[in-house]
Order: sequence, then structure tokens, then C-alpha cells
Amino acid sequence: MKKFLVTGGSGFIGTNLVDALLKENVEVLNLDRFKPEQKHQVQYWKQVDILDHDRLESEIVSFNPEVIIHLAAVTDLNGTTLEYYDANMQGTKNIVDIAKKLPSLKKVLYTSSMYVCQPGYIPKDFDDYKPHTLYGESKVKGEQIVKSIESPGYEWIIIRPTSIWGPWFNIPYIDFFSIVHQGKYFDFGDTCTKTYGYIENTVHQILALIEVGGLHGKTFYLGDEPAIQISEWANEISLEMGNGPIKSIPFFLIRLAAFGGDLLSILKIKFPMTSFRLRNMTTNNVLPLANLYEIVGPTPVARLEGVKRTIRWLSDVKGYRMKSQ
Repeated sequence: MKKFLVTGGSGFIGTNLVDALLKENVEVLNLDRFKPEQKHQVQYWKQVDILDHDRLESEIVSFNPEVIIHLAAVTDLNGTTLEYYDANMQGTKNIVDIAKKLPSLKKVLYTSSMYVCQPGYIPKDFDDYKPHTLYGESKVKGEQIVKSIESPGYEWIIIRPTSIWGPWFNIPYIDFFSIVHQGKYFDFGDTCTKTYGYIENTVHQILALIEVGGLHGKTFYLGDEPAIQISEWANEISLEMGNGPIKSIPFFLIRLAAFGGDLLSILKIKFPMTSFRLRNMTTNNVLPLANLYEIVGPTPVARLEGVKRTIRWLSDVKGYRMKSQ
């Protein structure tokens, strides 16, 4: 039986990936600071901090995995210093160093982020970086640590998830579904088109990249084709929730709301719209997936079906009441 180690397996992508691996009849170990949200996954979890090198090494060497999917990271944008994101740098280096000591290791997937480049900037190649946040900068440094590995005895791949959504998600995209659910999302006529990815498709892509050989040293964005125009997607979600089509308002009102959100954020008051979020909503970010699709083929779940499954999860797990119910 193959042994799969997942770091950060209690997070959004990890929760879905661990479930998928358990269905594949493989041995799974999840190392995470936090307990899994699903009770049936607790038996496959050990509480380990990715920055605790000695404990991390002890658990990984003892397990002796054939495959590592390294997801553990600090992913929020709240940090004001690069050290806040040390898990993305030193944590990655810890995995790189420990991997050298694993006799059975065949492949490692190191998880980066689309934010190694700011939204709207399409890199010339996978060594072209332009981060716009400290989080993105930390992920650039994490990639550079991986790319500096000398003569590994295993195959490594870097994956860059795009805007992934679906069951077990959290901020920011659960907020997007919540705003649509509350009828507070409006089409203001200048929204962007972006590469998004439904979580079951993302897990499918990860598992396919593990199975295919000859990919050493390559980088792949993870996401779905085609890219989504965000107001079109919001309208699709709203209709499935039974709220009817989304309403339209003038763009200047959205800009005014973003300005108000900026002022409230200074007071540590959460508001669904800020200038940062508005820029994200109005900046196209269609990322290159051609090399991924050549390897993994088409995605198994259509977007509308993903929306329906996510709405069911919001209803069953989060207690959302839908007008369509």
C-alpha cells in the first residue's frame, strides 16, 4: 500500500485531498497544527507545526512516505512582516531537508500560489515573479528554495492553485457565496474575468500529477477552463440559491463602498468591500493552464454542478437556508 504524507491536510484543499486519498485505498498521514474539521479524518492526523523541524522530521522519517503533498502554509494577507509568513519559507526548507532522508520517497508536490505574480500580470515563464503582497513574496522565496535543490533522489513539482472554491472553503470565497446568498452582490458593469478552480477538479489535477511521471522540475497552475466573468458566476450562484438574478448598480457606488470599507478597516471593523478587494474584482487574471490540461485532461465536474454541490454543503454543514429549498 502506497504511503501519502499531506502537510496542512486540515485546511481547505487538504480536507478534500485527504478524503480523496482515503478512497484510493492508500495509507495517509496528515501533519497539521489544527485538528481536521471532519471527524473521520482525525485518526489520520498528527498535530505538528511545520516550523518544528525536529518533531516534523521524526514523524516524517517514521512514516517513510512515497509521496508528499506539501500544502502547509500561512495563506492570509494580514501579515505586516515577511517573518509572519515563515511557514512558507522555512517550513518549505524543512520539508526539502527532511526529504533527503527518505529512502522510499518518489515524488513531492510543493504548493506555491498564483500570488507569486500580482493579479493581471501574466508571467513570461515560471521563473518570472512579480508579487504584490508579503504573502506572495514569501511564496516566491518558497519556490526558489525548491528550485535550488541539488540532485534530489525524487521527482518534485511546484503547483500554484488559482482561486479555488467549493466545500470546506473559507475566506475569501465563502464570503463571496455568502454575499450572493444575502443578496448583497451587485453587478456594477466593470467586473473581471478570472481563472477559478472548483475543489474536486483541483484534487483531480493533484492526483493526476502524482500519477504521471517525467514531470520533474515543472510548475503548474491549478484551475478550471474557461475563466469566469465574476458577475456571470455570481448570477449563476444566485439563481441556484433561489434568489433570482443579481441586481445592477452604478460603479461609483461600489467605489464609494470600497472607500468606506478602507476607513472601517483602519478601525478594525470588517466590511465586505475595500479598495484592495475592488481592485481584485476589476482586474482580469486569466492564468495559463495549457501545460496542465495536456497532462491531466479535462476536469470531471462542470462549474454549475460544482455550484450546486457547494450550495448543498453550505446548507448541510454551515446551516445556510436557501430560497430554492
